[in-house]
Amino acid sequence: MPFSIPSDHPCLPGHFPGHPLVPGVVLLEQVIATVEAAYGPLSGLRLPQVKFLQPLLPEQSAQVELDALGAARWRFRVRRGEDLLASGEVVADLPITEASA
Repeated sequence: MPFSIPSDHPCLPGHFPGHPLVPGVVLLEQVIATVEAAYGPLSGLRLPQVKFLQPLLPEQSAQVELDALGAARWRFRVRRGEDLLASGEVVADLPITEASA
């Protein structure tokens, strides 16, 4: 799922003043949004492994790639073109159903 973080995003002034970088937690929000867009709402989400390799700057376009590793486990990569920005795994307890919500 492609995304970009606008230069007026509220997290940017403090991360870092004069040289804004998109915080890792904002990248991870995009990863979770991609997983839930593809598989529906999930509960008990965990990120047991995450590596941040390169920064993303405001307004730069990036893409989340997912590989399913099982019923509730995915490997992700965040790329800016061919550059790998972050990678890791997302694990969920189970899908949220109307009965459990």
